[in-house]
Amino acid sequence: MKERKWFHTSTITVVLVYLFLPLLATFLYSIATDWYRTVLPEGYTFQWYADLYADPRFMDAIGRTLFVCGVTIVASLVTMVPSIFIVTVYLPRWERWFQALVTMPYAIPPVVLAVGLIKIYSSGPFELSGTVWIVIGAYFISILPYMYQGIRNSMRTVDAVRLVDAAELLGASKMQAFWRVIFPNILPGIMVSTLLSFSILFGEFVLANLLIGGHYEMIQIYLKRRMDENGHLSSAIVVSYFVLIFLLSWVILRLGRMQKEGRK
Repeated sequence: MKERKWFHTSTITVVLVYLFLPLLATFLYSIATDWYRTVLPEGYTFQWYADLYADPRFMDAIGRTLFVCGVTIVASLVTMVPSIFIVTVYLPRWERWFQALVTMPYAIPPVVLAVGLIKIYSSGPFELSGTVWIVIGAYFISILPYMYQGIRNSMRTVDAVRLVDAAELLGASKMQAFWRVIFPNILPGIMVSTLLSFSILFGEFVLANLLIGGHYEMIQIYLKRRMDENGHLSSAIVVSYFVLIFLLSWVILRLGRMQKEGRK
């Protein structure tokens, strides 16, 4: 038993070191003055972070990225949660077709998706090419599979059909059964899908670069430009990105835990 526990602990330790070692190296490079001839940096400084946070373009890029990702995720939640609930509970025959439709973006390369959107929306009644709305639309399509899988798995876990039947037998309407019974129980799955989608969108480069580029500079485009200028600054951007993702994930999970404790 002790040997098995030691093996599991060692395996987890090796995996964690493997995952965090590149991030640690990136952080060391972001605070290094010079790191070419020695194993460790020859000197340390936070001047790169000071230059980064003093650049108004960086803060603007962060704000634009948060806006695009936030609008996309809110639109996806408003659309997907009721749709999955209705198909799962009331229209189970359509579930196979619905699943095939929302998982189709898995098979569409980002370059093909971007070129197709530019071709369609460059003219006609909806000229969205070069605007932020075409990026939001492309992002909305790209996260459909992740939203669907997380929310659908949560509904399967709580057995949404039986919960709705029980709630309606007790006198609840369809809307009350959804908001008071189903939604609180699938909230953890919604949060997981939200965090996964946000992480994917925050680092997505191909769609942002092809659809809007420098017209609406987001953090991905900003990082690409600074990589061509200074490696230390680009490392500082990557570390800041991970810290921001960690803080946002912690806040979302904390809010969900507080809401769950409040219901108890």
